[in-house]
Amino acid sequence: MTTEQPSLSVVHQVCMTLSALAATSATPRPSGETRTEQTARAVMGINQQLRITTLATKGVWEVAWLALSPDNANMAYIARTIDKSNQFAVVSRGTIGSLPDILEDLDVGTVVPFTPAGSQAIAVSKGAMAAFTQVATMHSPSLSEVGEVLGESVPESAFGSPGTTLVQALKALVEAAPSPPTVFVTGHSLGGCIATMLAPYLRAQAQSWKKIPQFGLVTFAAPTAGLQSFATFVNSVPWVINDHVVNFYDMVPLAWNSLDSAKKWYPDPGPKANPVVTGLIEKINELKKNYEYVQPGTTVSLNTTYQFYDGDLVRSTVADFLGQVAYQHSDPLYLTLVGAPIPPAAPVVHGMTPTFGNSGSSVVITGTGFSPVKLGNHIDFGPIACDPGTVTVNPAGTQITAKVPDGVGLVDVQVTHRLGTSAACPLAQFAYGGPAPVVVSKVDPNVGSALTTVTISGSGFTKDAVVKFNGAVSEHVGFVSDTKLTAKVPRGVDTVNVTVTVGVATSPTSPASEFTHKL
Repeated sequence: MTTEQPSLSVVHQVCMTLSALAATSATPRPSGETRTEQTARAVMGINQQLRITTLATKGVWEVAWLALSPDNANMAYIARTIDKSNQFAVVSRGTIGSLPDILEDLDVGTVVPFTPAGSQAIAVSKGAMAAFTQVATMHSPSLSEVGEVLGESVPESAFGSPGTTLVQALKALVEAAPSPPTVFVTGHSLGGCIATMLAPYLRAQAQSWKKIPQFGLVTFAAPTAGLQSFATFVNSVPWVINDHVVNFYDMVPLAWNSLDSAKKWYPDPGPKANPVVTGLIEKINELKKNYEYVQPGTTVSLNTTYQFYDGDLVRSTVADFLGQVAYQHSDPLYLTLVGAPIPPAAPVVHGMTPTFGNSGSSVVITGTGFSPVKLGNHIDFGPIACDPGTVTVNPAGTQITAKVPDGVGLVDVQVTHRLGTSAACPLAQFAYGGPAPVVVSKVDPNVGSALTTVTISGSGFTKDAVVKFNGAVSEHVGFVSDTKLTAKVPRGVDTVNVTVTVGVATSPTSPASEFTHKL
């Protein structure tokens, strides 16, 4: 059943907020941290956000248990209300990656019995079952395993029910509640897929507890876990709510029952699926072989008129199409669609200056989402951490000054705080001893016809630099400075990456290095 114009409730807003927070500190710090330290950082980061009263969670939720899988692929946490509403939420997170990575992880070409259902006839994909098994069996760490994280003492409250599994922790929490509570099982993307299996499993386990809670299942952007037998089984359970919330123009929830429909996307203003994109969709769809997957729950469909899209990603190119796919699947858009405020984000690094030098020199890192708190930001130059005492940040949280630690070679400079770690950025690479790394930061203009002269900005340029447009060499390159070149556009089609090669070094590609041929 599908609801076209839903009446979204506070439950949807709270569950989507809790699901989005599951991405907090999803990757280990580049300079290294134990799984226990990463777990503590995630708990502290999620609780920091849950204390924000302007979010849908209203400051009345807290983390009661959290665990990461040994390979860091999956995570789950239990949150509880601290007012008198007597509610719990079990939130799961799966692999965070590209669309092909997410879908290939499900291993949908092989189906296996969903053993917690007690029947060999109820089938789910092999990958979904593996993810569920990881989440159901992983243990929370013990407080004795960690003392400090990012220079902060870890409070005892960061580890509820240490050394327990999800079921053990939830049972203890429910039985300590004043009365049988309501438990919502939720997740976004692969986390939502896992939630469709966790919910019936947890409910079955709870039937023998002293206090038997009610359960609700709310998923967002979830790919399908199983076949018709699984959907029928899940839908037979008496949930307080059983909603599958999807963005109509999100490709991931279409896997694996209607993925072909994405070949006709996107409506005006685009991007339209070109032959390469349709070929990719067909290849992904082939992964399911002849199995027919069915999504359980009531489908709540949002953005049916394509009102929300990224206006910078509307060209009919592979890059723009996949970029739009990522945008349509993102946590922030789903929060917007359900009417929930967006929580603070992990740090994002935009660039750095200088990009070469020696240990002990100073660099200025620019970006957004840096912690304004003293000692709140931790900087890594590749695998080497900066001395926190040398790190300062401006009040706006957009600029960090740090001393370069000892190191060698070319490294990514990344920022970590409670909410996460910044992604590697081509404009924030540091070359020990120089010269500056070869980077393209801007192509101006970035749209034009053959023989158009463009100005390329960046770093590490020399007089003998070679400029290529998707492999086609520009025959006319002008050297202006080590940060600026001019080049004439060779003949070509579509959107291409502009690269600069100096010696054996070639600039990495990024959206900033793209040029679109105008026909």
